[in-house]
Amino acid sequence: MLTAVATVKPGSASAYVLIALMASAMGIRNAVVRHLAVPDLTTTVLTMTLTALAAESRPTGGSGRGSLRRLAAVAAMLAGAVAGALLLKAGVFVPLVVAALLALVVWLVYVPAAIRLGR
Repeated sequence: MLTAVATVKPGSASAYVLIALMASAMGIRNAVVRHLAVPDLTTTVLTMTLTALAAESRPTGGSGRGSLRRLAAVAAMLAGAVAGALLLKAGVFVPLVVAALLALVVWLVYVPAAIRLGR
């Protein structure tokens, strides 16, 4: 949201503040995904997911175990990338609002479920 309303010039103090905020947000996201322990869904290890998919596949002599889950993770990331790219055609503000709303929906679904399960 900050990038949609702020004027950021390369090399300025605002650019460095924005970089620090975005890096913090990405780190927090990775920590949350790691804490939730959803296999093959962390965005920073898409390459590892693809490597595991290839290495564990039956044609390469692997068991094929987890292939469906890995394919679903790759498909989810691809769908998100395509949706984000299409939303960017409408400007920067719309994708940021959609991302914020999706994060809110996920949180509203996850928190009650986590409370029920005692996590």
